[in-house]
Amino acid sequence: MAAAVVAAGSAQQFQELLQQQDRSLVVVHFWAPWAPQCAQMNEVMAALAKEHVQVTFVKLEAEAVPEVSEKYGISSVPTFLFFKNSQKVDRLDGAHAPELTKKVQRHASGSSISAGSNDIAKEDLAVRLKKLINAAPCMLFMKGSPKEPRCGFSKQMVEILNKHGISFSSFDIFSDEEVRQGLKTYSNWPTYPQLYVAGELIGGLDIVKELEASGELDTVCPKACKLEDKLKTLINKAPVMLFMKGNKQMAKCGFSKQIIEIINSTGVDYETFDILEDEEVRQGLKTYSNWPTYPQLYVKGELVGGLDIVKELKENGELLPVLKGEN
Repeated sequence: MAAAVVAAGSAQQFQELLQQQDRSLVVVHFWAPWAPQCAQMNEVMAALAKEHVQVTFVKLEAEAVPEVSEKYGISSVPTFLFFKNSQKVDRLDGAHAPELTKKVQRHASGSSISAGSNDIAKEDLAVRLKKLINAAPCMLFMKGSPKEPRCGFSKQMVEILNKHGISFSSFDIFSDEEVRQGLKTYSNWPTYPQLYVAGELIGGLDIVKELEASGELDTVCPKACKLEDKLKTLINKAPVMLFMKGNKQMAKCGFSKQIIEIINSTGVDYETFDILEDEEVRQGLKTYSNWPTYPQLYVKGELVGGLDIVKELKENGELLPVLKGEN
């Protein structure tokens, strides 16, 4: 009998499914009902379920189980996680049907993976690591996040970089075991934190301390413009600026999707900024604007508000004049 795609409605159901399918592959689709690309990938998954009856395919609505999404670093949909023996073994971000098919075939073959497939897996990881290393001019691979470091060495590294006003992005190696182990081999550096500049490994905490002591750190790493200046520049980048999850072509949360539909209906031109791409802006703008949630809409550098405010303005017939800067 052909296998069906199982829907998990809660974090508990999700855990139970992982434990029940202890020895087989479990593929979990973190999806959202408002995203058309998720509906397409659900169809792909249903077709794969018929081909691979030994694999358990699970649909999990990302925004309905925030604790699970947060645990596995799900910041956009669709995202697929692959589990074996209740452990995450792989991940796929985005609506890539051929890649999903390839990964399912590879992991479903289990212990009978050929040397050729293994080489493909290594190649896939190397490509992914290279992308992560080059995700920002200065990239820090650490335990935890800059706001909440989860080891003393990572905490010291963040303090040094902040003290020197160095602009950096970070990756929490606890969020992805494949990256955590793979990067040690890729960079031939066995410990964390690891600091990269322009795609090249600088080193760990001891190296950074040496660079600081010699006065070379400031020349090696890119300086940050003050966050406040950066936020002001972004807010004033266009007469109408929307800070959202995703962009006007592809919203990555239901609230962002609703607000762009409303703004699009006015015909007014606007620019967007994807707060998922920059954690510093995402956190900093909440404080700067004293507005704790996203999306956030600005006109001529002034905060208008979020989705509820925009809905009210539309209902009152005030939205168009506000967007044109007439109010």
